[in-house]
Amino acid sequence: MHDLAHLLEDAMNRRHMSAEAVAHATGIRTPRIKAFLKDGAEGPIHPTREELEELATLLVLPQEEALGATRPHPSRAAHDPVPS
Repeated sequence: MHDLAHLLEDAMNRRHMSAEAVAHATGIRTPRIKAFLKDGAEGPIHPTREELEELATLLVLPQEEALGATRPHPSRAAHDPVPS
């Protein structure tokens, strides 16, 4: 499974789209797009399901792959704190 950052970067490169162009086409703010490109889904800015669906539609990505890229990596899940 691809990390969200790599998935977006590859798709944007194939379509020759900048973060600004993606933001304009989807309505997602440019700083959020840049955060997804930098940190993927594990950074401080988490994409919503709706944002992932919009990105998948625009960049012609399989929605399962886009949504799956946000699932916690098994090695990181072991380090996440347990909610109290």
